[in-house]
Amino acid sequence: MQSLLCAAQSGGQFAERKRARRDAYANCQRRRLGFSLSCVRGGHRLVVKGAGRRELLDETCGVGVIEFESVGKTYRDGTVAVVDLNLTVPSRKITVIVGPSGCGKTTTLRMVNRMLEPTTGRITWDGVPLRSKRKTTLRRQMGYVIQSGGLFPHRTVLENIGTVPSLLHWPKAKREKRSLELLSSVGLERKLAHRYPVQLSGGQQQRVGVARALAADPLVLLMDEPFSAVDPVVRAELHEFLLGLQRELSKTIILITHDIDEAIKLGDQVAILRIGGRLAQVGTPQQLLDEPADAFVEGFVGRDRGFRSLSFQSASGLSLQRVKVVRDAETATGTGPILVVDGDARPVGWADPERPGRVFPLGSTFSPDTDTLRTALDAALTSPYGLAVAVTADTQRFAGVVSADHILATVKDVRVSIAESISIREAEAAHAYEPLPEAEGGYEPLGEPEQEYGSDEVYDQMAEAEQPSESDQVFDHMAEPEAASQAETGDEGGTEDTLVSVEYPTEVVESRHNGDLQSEDRRIPDQQDEGPQANGEAKQRRGSSVLQ
Repeated sequence: MQSLLCAAQSGGQFAERKRARRDAYANCQRRRLGFSLSCVRGGHRLVVKGAGRRELLDETCGVGVIEFESVGKTYRDGTVAVVDLNLTVPSRKITVIVGPSGCGKTTTLRMVNRMLEPTTGRITWDGVPLRSKRKTTLRRQMGYVIQSGGLFPHRTVLENIGTVPSLLHWPKAKREKRSLELLSSVGLERKLAHRYPVQLSGGQQQRVGVARALAADPLVLLMDEPFSAVDPVVRAELHEFLLGLQRELSKTIILITHDIDEAIKLGDQVAILRIGGRLAQVGTPQQLLDEPADAFVEGFVGRDRGFRSLSFQSASGLSLQRVKVVRDAETATGTGPILVVDGDARPVGWADPERPGRVFPLGSTFSPDTDTLRTALDAALTSPYGLAVAVTADTQRFAGVVSADHILATVKDVRVSIAESISIREAEAAHAYEPLPEAEGGYEPLGEPEQEYGSDEVYDQMAEAEQPSESDQVFDHMAEPEAASQAETGDEGGTEDTLVSVEYPTEVVESRHNGDLQSEDRRIPDQQDEGPQANGEAKQRRGSSVLQ
């Protein structure tokens, strides 16, 4: 009996471990990338084979960047959609591609999941070309959100969300559980699970589309103008929903839009394409607002880019001031602005001293710890006294006021610092490409000789060290009999130290006699100068010398 209980316990533990391995294997991101993995519980181990042994190496799930390397796309009819696109999409960030209609935004997005193939260049994912992956495997690793949701009208909300898990052959119970979890995560009530898309509003349909794209926990999320078909109020809600979802999931998201305000609000990186499919500029939203690359980017961003750039400057540096505060507007007396607060010290409005009991609208408020200079300036502009009311972030209690003039002075200091940093970077970039100046009088020597010599002394040492070459010795032997023949014939100048050498018109022959190095130009006499007789005599002497 005891043995049966032990066997049952061991069998239950084995089943539990098997179930844990199966769940970890199904949810492993690295396995979807095509690695050979052995997943165990919450993690996995990479199996490496070699030299008759198996090594288990611990690995961490991660997703590399997506890179466009000189990518171009030209359709069969000659239409050029994308030209020489070089772009790096960082992992776990939102990259927004924005531009006017016809600039190749959607074409670029479709080349990522190989719905379209690039004509030139290549696209890599974690250093691996996308062409080396199967299309079906690649697309199941990427979620896709299209315009207007793109839901199947004949399927319920729950069935639409479970589309990709059903393609992956998930069990029905697991698909329903995952769909209900995502339905709650996108902010939809459970009672909508069995409705059809036509029974939903535009914002609800778009949320279901996002949930469907996230159903199989993809590594990359592609979004093609997902919020273009909804009204501005719903769009703002969906923006906050996407940002909150990204903070929770940290997906690699590529979003396409034609709205520059949407791109600046959502994107960690923004790439602007111009007409013709060329990349105009890529950078953070603040870089696009502060440093537009050219007139096209400046015009596309808009004339109010200076005001919008304040969204990236914190308001924590503002110095707050005090004003008179009352709890009852009836008791407000005196001159100057008087702020009315409630029992919890939350600001209500501005009291009117001339008519007791009347309260002016407060305007908007801001929190110095969490808000930006744009929010603070907007609060000052909406206030009847030009004072921005600051509140605490957690309790919304009154913290102080700051004037619009003080905010503008802070903005001025910020703009000056940004201009100085830009000029410093430009100067450093220009200095990096500036050629080095040449030294006066030519290039400087690499080193100095250990001992200086005069020019004559150097040449004397060279002459002493020089040894007669084989050609010099030949001419020396030729010259000795020639000198003897001249002494016999009684030619003038024939002495024992006389140097006689034979040389062709373009050669200088050196010979050494009696230990002295001498050089003389010896040429065949010209027929016109000395006549044929002298030329013949010279030839005869040279022949006799060679024979001797």
